[in-house]
Amino acid sequence: MEGDRLRVLVVGAGVAGLAVAGLLRRSGLHPVLIDRAGPDAPSGYMLALMPLVDPVLAELGVSQEYWDRSVPLDRYRIRNRHGALVREYSLGKLLNTYGDYRGISRGELMNVLAAPARTVAHHTSVTAMDQRANSVTVIFSEAGTEVRGEFDAVIVADGLHSSTRELVLDAELVPTFDTGWGGWVVWAEADGDSDLGEELWGTGYFVGTYPVKDRLGVIVCGPRTEKGAGLGAFVARLRDRTPEAGPRLDRVLTEAVDGRESYYWSLTDCRAAEWTVGRVALVGDAAAGFLPTAGIGAGMAMESAGALVRHLADCEPHLVPTALAAFERGQRPRVEAAQKNSRQLAPMMFNRNPVAAMLRDTAARFVPLGVALRPIQGLLETRP
Repeated sequence: MEGDRLRVLVVGAGVAGLAVAGLLRRSGLHPVLIDRAGPDAPSGYMLALMPLVDPVLAELGVSQEYWDRSVPLDRYRIRNRHGALVREYSLGKLLNTYGDYRGISRGELMNVLAAPARTVAHHTSVTAMDQRANSVTVIFSEAGTEVRGEFDAVIVADGLHSSTRELVLDAELVPTFDTGWGGWVVWAEADGDSDLGEELWGTGYFVGTYPVKDRLGVIVCGPRTEKGAGLGAFVARLRDRTPEAGPRLDRVLTEAVDGRESYYWSLTDCRAAEWTVGRVALVGDAAAGFLPTAGIGAGMAMESAGALVRHLADCEPHLVPTALAAFERGQRPRVEAAQKNSRQLAPMMFNRNPVAAMLRDTAARFVPLGVALRPIQGLLETRP
């Protein structure tokens, strides 16, 4: 990096950080990429990726590998609070005009992005930053050893609960949106419907099933007040209310409580009031975290990575603050529009009121999916 025209530090080797680092390398730079976790850290569960990611994957030269490690998502099915089928939609008709809508595990996506990003310094975190007119001095803790570095730009991509963000923004500038719900996430066995996402919209519970290659990702959601009783007790109560929910959902609920590993996800997001401070920029979940309701968070993180690198890659060092500010002006409205759509879907999916649930189930029979996805289609039509 020391010989580069532009010295860049990327903090966080998640989806956004790997994409930024890989794109910078494709532009001829050698960014330093660090991550506080180890190489064997859990890689997460399932993702549904909108065609927003296609240009970034193409630019990274990994489109074929992405196809090989993912499955096409073409159908979407909703069941109501009684387990009855409300409607099945064709996602292909809505999205194929723009590109591919595919299911992939987060671990497989990380593998796809890791090759162009190359080296990651694990067990390394930023403990201090000192911005000056022409550079940023960064102090790292690398496995307990203090290391100092000088950079022209620092890209903060260490997630929803970013510790690096705290070094440049006060907490009140990063408000959160809390649904009051959470979900247990587990892997289940694949079935013959590898193109089908299926959801159960209950009263006080929600179950979603989403295929990836050779597996099925499952999330079982309810109010966080139910967390203490555990997944088994929550599924038992769910089954009392909805004894039959169709073959797939009945099966995955049985598998979810058979002792396999699960992860509990508190369903909150965040929105930073500022993305750029001088030579430091936030990207991905560190800038705007997403609820999983619209399935667009990872896609927006990758799109933002592409937008950031387009502004930064050919930038002269003295113009970095200007380039980062231009990135924020262009990308932030798109990200916040997608985040708003995800928040608007939350009350429909995470509903405790019987009357509201009844009205929701009735409306779902007649309202086309395109109405709910119209904001996302707008983003696809106007993507960079």
